[in-house]
Amino acid sequence: MIEVENLSKRYGPTLAVSGVSFSVQKGEVLGFLGPNGAGKTTTMRVITGFFPPTEGKVRVAGYDVVEEPLEAKRRTGYLPESPPVYPDMTVVEYLAFVARIKGVPRRDIKTRLDEIVEKCAVADVRHRQIGKLSKGYRQRVGLAQALIHNPDVLVLDEPTAGLDPKQIIETRELIKGLGGQHTVILSTHILPEVSKTCQRVVVINAGQIVAVGTPNELMRRLQGFETVLVTVEGPAAAIIEKFQRVGGVNWVEPRESHDGRVTLEVHSEKEKDVRAELARATVESGWKLYELKTSGLSLEEIFLKLTTKDLSEEAAEKAEKIEKAAN
Repeated sequence: MIEVENLSKRYGPTLAVSGVSFSVQKGEVLGFLGPNGAGKTTTMRVITGFFPPTEGKVRVAGYDVVEEPLEAKRRTGYLPESPPVYPDMTVVEYLAFVARIKGVPRRDIKTRLDEIVEKCAVADVRHRQIGKLSKGYRQRVGLAQALIHNPDVLVLDEPTAGLDPKQIIETRELIKGLGGQHTVILSTHILPEVSKTCQRVVVINAGQIVAVGTPNELMRRLQGFETVLVTVEGPAAAIIEKFQRVGGVNWVEPRESHDGRVTLEVHSEKEKDVRAELARATVESGWKLYELKTSGLSLEEIFLKLTTKDLSEEAAEKAEKIEKAAN
């Protein structure tokens, strides 16, 4: 539904986005994750036709955003970081105005308005001036304007920026519920946003894509080994020695110990599941097993590994290739 191929964008001598390629499938909610200044907003603006690309191709619902801009825009709903609202209008006046601009037939506008104010939870303020609404409500009105013409694609740039915790939860639930009906690309630098709302993640750093996948896929790729947390009641030294002899186990690390129980991190070969063997070894030795679960890098650790310059090997390799090509 969204295809981005070798996208680059320059602002004068500054290369803001370089060789970015990714796709978003129909009905998918994709997280576009990166630190501030990574190129997220620039990419969003090119996808929506707000900026032309310097190089590369972008297609929305099969339409090239440069060659067929009107067709692409008809199928796109866009919520920039600051909602594009008119503070002197009431909510329904503004949404009706946007509906007419976006080509919603006059006979359908009232029905569409009724549907969208309910979906975006602004029905109770529909007759209030937008300028008198809280930031959370203005954000919902901004989302309503992006949805008013029932687009195939939704592009949301930092949709929960500046909201309070309650508003953030409500907005996340709303966005999550849009998946399936709409294809959603959500740009953010807030890690919980991705884990709570998105099925897949594109990580961008310094204008380049450094990783694509689900959080679990990124964790497995970066970690290089499997980790199991085991809590057992018994003698720590004997438990460690026993687990160390289990086939596929590389090393065992004690994490904590109290009340006769020891919690261990058991690291095994990549894609090797040793949980059944660890449970068997525990039972055979007559120890009590309290917990046995897989563990891994947190989303925060994944993000730091991919976007910290010293640790991001992929980003460094790409930067070197671009520099050589430029010379």
